Amino acid sequence: MPKLNRRHLLAAVTAFAAMPARAQSFKPTRPVRLINPALAGGAGDAILRLIALKLSELWGQAVVVDSRPGGGMIAGTQAVAQAPADGYTLGGAYSPFTINPSLRADLPYDTLKDLTPITQIGAVTGAVVAHPSLPANNLKELIELARAAPGSLSWGSPGLGTSGHITGELMARRAGISVTHVPFAGGPGIYRELLPGRLQYAFVLLESAQPHLAAGKLKLLAITDRRRHKLFPQTQVLDETIRGLSFENVFGLIGPGGMPADILASLHADIVKVLQDPEMRQQLERQAVEPVASSPAEYAAFVRRDIEHWKLAVKESGARVN
Repeated sequence: MPKLNRRHLLAAVTAFAAMPARAQSFKPTRPVRLINPALAGGAGDAILRLIALKLSELWGQAVVVDSRPGGGMIAGTQAVAQAPADGYTLGGAYSPFTINPSLRADLPYDTLKDLTPITQIGAVTGAVVAHPSLPANNLKELIELARAAPGSLSWGSPGLGTSGHITGELMARRAGISVTHVPFAGGPGIYRELLPGRLQYAFVLLESAQPHLAAGKLKLLAITDRRRHKLFPQTQVLDETIRGLSFENVFGLIGPGGMPADILASLHADIVKVLQDPEMRQQLERQAVEPVASSPAEYAAFVRRDIEHWKLAVKESGARVN
């Protein structure tokens, strides 16, 4: 076997050093924190807890859901942005994640630079529901009622800066009606006012409203998606009454900005494995979530598009947070 001279040996060492390191799988050796930027007990919290349970089983390590509500979901998102990008802190991202950049000038992080999109979990159907006493059975009749008595109707949203808030304001602007917005800290507060009739209508998640619809305590006026819902095929979507008006309640997972590619790839693979589990898909569908499990690049592209969508909507609606 020929001997390597010093020059050959140096070249071999240099070539070896230049080779990319083999990607290491992310296998946590301590608990992982999954931050919920909304109140505990809401739809997002329920989804994150399902994911946390499955990841815990996969990793053999606890995945703890940490609820950090506040500031239109900014507090929880900021906690993710400020954490080390080592895979041990993840976060849920709901509709305010892509609305806040256009609605709040004092955002303490850069959505596109300080956070890493991991995957879109799925989308949840939204709905416009009303108290049975309201003499309107669809969106067109609701608009006619509001026009006939300006300022007489009050409506609720899950909070300032949510998709329900912006879309409700945009609907009022395009329909030319004067109605009073009452923001709540999540869905439960809406129902405390809507079910007794102190609130006339609201933008909510369809899944949360279904028990009340089935019991006849509320009625369904419209679906917020771009297409009619399979369970309520007779109910029109917003776009059928006001052209171009629709929104999706998108749920995603994010991490701190600058997450190393190997950690991101490993996390994404494990999360997709969890989301594609038949039992998990069944449980998500019970929550009215249509699973997506997109790639980090696909989710990042969606985030950029959605920021632009809400930028236009916020501007046209005139929505404010204070």
